[in-house]
Order: sequence, then structure tokens, then C-alpha cells
Amino acid sequence: VGVLFFGACGLFGLKKLFDAKPGLVFSRSGFLDNASGVSAGFIPWSEVIGFEILEIHRQKMLVVRVKDPEQYVERGSSFKRALNRMNHRMCGSPIVISANTLKTSFSDLVSTFSQYRERMGGA
Repeated sequence: VGVLFFGACGLFGLKKLFDAKPGLVFSRSGFLDNASGVSAGFIPWSEVIGFEILEIHRQKMLVVRVKDPEQYVERGSSFKRALNRMNHRMCGSPIVISANTLKTSFSDLVSTFSQYRERMGGA
């Protein structure tokens, strides 16, 4: 089971390495998460109810809270849904964004996310 899991994670990582799409795109209507193998896709600001910072083994992650987390858990293949469920149980949301795969620092990620949320989605 471990070989299958980590093999699949390795394939996701390899795919992201050659993915030319931007990892995170902010707009007036929401944001597009393409930052990882279990990216949530498009999330409207009207769905975002908050966010928090979670640190696990010195890796900081932005956990985005949404009104209907199940809607985002159920996106994608069965493997992706299983990973989304695991994120939801461990982090409190299926939408977890790390700056490690983005071309920005974690503090800039949090600052930009916060600014867009205040301007476009309410605080």
C-alpha cells in the first residue's frame, strides 16, 4: 500500500514539475488553485468563510475554509477524492495550499490571499 501511495504521489509531483500552468490565480470572482496534485480548482470568494495557517513538520500551509467542504472533497478521481478526504480530516478543509510549489514565499502567499479576500470576498 505504501509503495502504491508514494508512487502515485511521485507521479503527481513529476507531473507538477512539467506543468506550465500557474499554481494560483486570483480574480474578482475567486481563485484558481492549481498548486498541487490535489488542487481544488476554482473556488469562488462567496464560498470562502475563512483561512488559517497550519504548520506540520516546519512546513507552513494555507488552509482555506469553505461553506461546503464536501463539494471540494468529491472533485476528481477516486485517488484524488481519498487525498481530499485525508486533507479534510487532518487539516479541517480539503483546500490546503503550500507555497513550496509556488514561485513565492509563504508570507507573500498569505498576504496576497488575505488582500484579495478582503477586497473581493469580504472579511
